[in-house]
Amino acid sequence: MAEPGLTSVREVADDARATAAELPSVDRLLGLAPVALLVAGLGRSLVVGAARAELEALRSAALAGALDRAALGDEALAAAIGRRVAAIAAPRLRPVYNLTGTVLHTNFGRALLPPAALAAVYAAMTMPTNLEFDLSAGRRGERDAIVAGLLSELTGAEAATVVNNNAAAVLLLLGALAARRDVLVSRGELIEIGGSFRMPDIMRAAGARLVEVGTTNRTHLADYEAALGERTALVMKVHPSNYAITGFTTGVAVRELASLAHAHGVPVALDLGSGALVDLAAFGLPSEPVVRDAVAAGADLVTFSGDKLLGGPQAGLIVGRADLIGRLNRHPLKRALRVGKLTLAALEAVLGLYRTPERLPEELTTLRLLTRPVAPIRHQAERLVPALQSAVGPGYVVSAEPALSQIGSGALPVERLESYALAVRVGPGRKGGPGLERLARALRQLPRPVVGRINEAVLWLDLRCLEEREEGDFVAELARLGR
Repeated sequence: MAEPGLTSVREVADDARATAAELPSVDRLLGLAPVALLVAGLGRSLVVGAARAELEALRSAALAGALDRAALGDEALAAAIGRRVAAIAAPRLRPVYNLTGTVLHTNFGRALLPPAALAAVYAAMTMPTNLEFDLSAGRRGERDAIVAGLLSELTGAEAATVVNNNAAAVLLLLGALAARRDVLVSRGELIEIGGSFRMPDIMRAAGARLVEVGTTNRTHLADYEAALGERTALVMKVHPSNYAITGFTTGVAVRELASLAHAHGVPVALDLGSGALVDLAAFGLPSEPVVRDAVAAGADLVTFSGDKLLGGPQAGLIVGRADLIGRLNRHPLKRALRVGKLTLAALEAVLGLYRTPERLPEELTTLRLLTRPVAPIRHQAERLVPALQSAVGPGYVVSAEPALSQIGSGALPVERLESYALAVRVGPGRKGGPGLERLARALRQLPRPVVGRINEAVLWLDLRCLEEREEGDFVAELARLGR
């Protein structure tokens, strides 16, 4: 099957074939009323390019003896050019319906920003800001000052700085404090995150020498003590946020490790990854390590993400001792890894919400999605079954069924959240695999793509991330599928 808007080579009856000599000129195409409207709306250059591309496709078909003369009608030519223009002008970054059951989905941009952040970003986009200007002193300032105070207030740390993601935070930390020196890490914490990005690779890129201590499942304080030496620059702990080791395991708490390292004059850095700023158990979710607790336990530096459990924009946050943060800010890598005004605007707004934690479930989008009760999700699924069944037709069977969502992006990897989904199965007497794959592909090709997951011959559309205010638009999108 040819792509929409492109001429396909196919069998054409002899008397219906057109030759290359019959092709119209670009000027004639631009004179067609629908094409002229496109020029008026989108500009001549874009439409001329689409017209030439369509003529080239038609010429190739004609030379192959497969150009249907009907394709040269004014209406057909205008429609083909319109489809090409639409394909060219369509944005590549598109909103989707995330019905995969993973709330913080890395492939979909992780956390959704709350209204307060959107307002702050809009203001920063449309007006000059004091990004690097000290209004009190009337001279150049530091951009990180916009959020550094808030981060210190919320975490109990002396100072803070911001880079573009948590991997960058770890890279800067290692490059500034441990280049050409040893960094002690437990073998059980040598994590690999998405895209085959591994902690040892970051160590190597930063110029630090990795010293593994303990074993995969058990690391004791004595293992760290035996590895400490004159070349040790840093002891590092990495929170295993994207996997879990169970059974015969032992690890060393931050407080114990900090006591040992500080006795040898060595700082302790903790990569917390997801970086919760509040105890999620207060909202009925499984507990995740809290940044403030790590600082209080003696971690000299703590790194974490802005777009995971914190619920903000992509950023790597570093909090801890003022002297060490100062060294990071003076390192050449800091400028290369710094964030822009839009990130800082969104981050400041999101951090401000944490000053009233009791209101977070209503005001922080990520937490609202994570804490949705299962009962309203079930009712939503039951309401939507008829719309989806009508759209997919009698070849499929749609039902509302219990499902298990996950937080995502490495946060609490073994925990699941009760949810409800639209479960789609191929109808009796039909082959399961290809039919579901075709349907999943069709859903992804809608103007606002719908993305679910296929598991055990069922297409699951988990509704945890479909808020009730979106139902009307979602039903309208499904109707497009039916047409």
